[in-house]
Amino acid sequence: MFVLYEDGGSFKAGLIKSETDASLQVEASSGKRSKIKRASCILTFEAPNPDDLLQQAPEQAADIDPAFLWEVAPQEEFDVCELATDYYGKTPTSLEIATLLWCLHDAPIYFHRRGKGKYRAAPPDILQAALAAQEKKRLQAEQQAQWATQLVNGELPTEIAQAALSLVTRPDKNTQIYKAVEHASQQSGLSIDALLLKCGAWPDALALHREKFIATHFPKGTGFAAVPTLPSHEDLPLADVTAYSVDDISTTEIDDAISVHALEDGWLRVGIHVAAPALGVTRDSELDQWARARMSTVYTPGEKIPMQPDEVIDHYSLVAGQAVPALSLYVEAHPDTAEIRSQHSRIERLMVTSNLRHNELDHEITLEALGDPSASFPYDQWARPLWALTLALSAQRDERRGKPESNNRVDYNFYLDGPAHERNTPVRIEPRMRNAPLDRIVAEFMILANRVWAEQLATHKLSGVFRSQQAGRVRMSTHALPHEAIGVAHYAWCTSPLRRYVDLVNQRQLLALAEHGVSAPLVAPYQPRDDELFAVIGGFEAQYSAWSDYQRQMERYWCLRWLDQHQVSRCQASLVRDNLVRLADIPLVIEVSGLPTLERGDQITIEITDTDELNLTVQARYVAETA
Repeated sequence: MFVLYEDGGSFKAGLIKSETDASLQVEASSGKRSKIKRASCILTFEAPNPDDLLQQAPEQAADIDPAFLWEVAPQEEFDVCELATDYYGKTPTSLEIATLLWCLHDAPIYFHRRGKGKYRAAPPDILQAALAAQEKKRLQAEQQAQWATQLVNGELPTEIAQAALSLVTRPDKNTQIYKAVEHASQQSGLSIDALLLKCGAWPDALALHREKFIATHFPKGTGFAAVPTLPSHEDLPLADVTAYSVDDISTTEIDDAISVHALEDGWLRVGIHVAAPALGVTRDSELDQWARARMSTVYTPGEKIPMQPDEVIDHYSLVAGQAVPALSLYVEAHPDTAEIRSQHSRIERLMVTSNLRHNELDHEITLEALGDPSASFPYDQWARPLWALTLALSAQRDERRGKPESNNRVDYNFYLDGPAHERNTPVRIEPRMRNAPLDRIVAEFMILANRVWAEQLATHKLSGVFRSQQAGRVRMSTHALPHEAIGVAHYAWCTSPLRRYVDLVNQRQLLALAEHGVSAPLVAPYQPRDDELFAVIGGFEAQYSAWSDYQRQMERYWCLRWLDQHQVSRCQASLVRDNLVRLADIPLVIEVSGLPTLERGDQITIEITDTDELNLTVQARYVAETA
């Protein structure tokens, strides 16, 4: 005797070897024996053999129309054997019962299971709703397959074009659009980004990179709402100094300037003047909320996304010839020893004499010119005393650090001779040495200001956002700690309040100190252990890291464009480590296959074989070692 039973949602059959009131021991055709509950048994039969029944019943069930079966089936609950008797008009065979069983089981829309071998026909309204849903699903599957085919063939359906950006940023994986794209991606062997780009969702990889970044970090756009009226600050005294700012040609947020005056006893009075937007961008104001949401200006070759509205930048940037509010730090220092005998901060208006640019003066204000007392060059009366003090301050920090600072790193400036959003815009990549005199002058005096102001905050027990480095770890905190790499006991970012939020926060504290002196802790915007400062630190570090990653990504993209525009096939490179090399003319590090055993810094010739502007990768091979 054989038995047909249900196990794990499927039907099985076998030979009954033994049985009790509660269970049966069944042997499958493979010889495997199983113990099953009697409640799982649907039908016992003598013919056909189990394997034939399991094969023939599903095949014959496929020929039965479930819609017709639903019409003739009872409306109340029924047993499959009863339905088989009515359907076939005779005592049904085991195979006929099993055939109907398979038909009922495979048509859940028409028949609802009510137990072992028992079913009930679906109510008409429920059946119609289910059939409509089934038809809708079928049509969706057809549409999905059609979209996938179009994508594989390089066509871009309108519906997918409209959803393209969300598909590569925040995709809803349950939609048929995503499933179609995913299927096409698997068929084509391309990533979703690459597939959509190939089909024309974006004009080029540059547009895709930019739109993904903006959609992820600026979902409401990069603009600002209407800017509130800013205060005039005309009541502030006007500084009687000759000050110059020094920036790259593309800089529009001019945060800082420097003045110097030689005193009769040989000491220098140096003014480090920093734009003071904190006078108008006060804590918790609407402008503050905008700046805090961004935390920093985003810089990429040829374009930027400012932290603050243009109206704020225009109002507070230290543009030459305009009387602009500034927080000035005045120090009296000896140019030979860097000893500081006095320091004080002042809130005032500053009229910068000129905004100097590196690209115009770096070849004029050189080490050779500064080293020759008889040499004449632009702004020499300003640059010479500052350079002398720069060397003394740098030597002082070297002594504290226990080693000289390495200033031979080469930075690169990217210049786009056309719109930044167009792939074919020519790009120029020009090196700039970090030890160029103007660069060192600005850097040294910004370090001085950041050090002195951090000391002032700490001395007067004012909260702030301090920056430190100990045991190689750089961190931000609300209390001052040494910065070993720079060689100072206290350090805080204070000199870029137009483009960095922590500088803006620190400036608010410094303004309170400059105005109220020893009473500043009582009226400062941020009190000790202010929870908001900890939130600022966490938010700033995360946001600043994201902006830096995007800047590196875009610089890498324009390096690849430079290779293409200059049709570079062979170039020089130096070994960084393992199979990584750094190209000689641009700031690009790539992997090169087939490298021999080399030492770090060894010069080699490589051949560029391919570039990928979407994945930002370069294929290259080793050619020879350069003598």
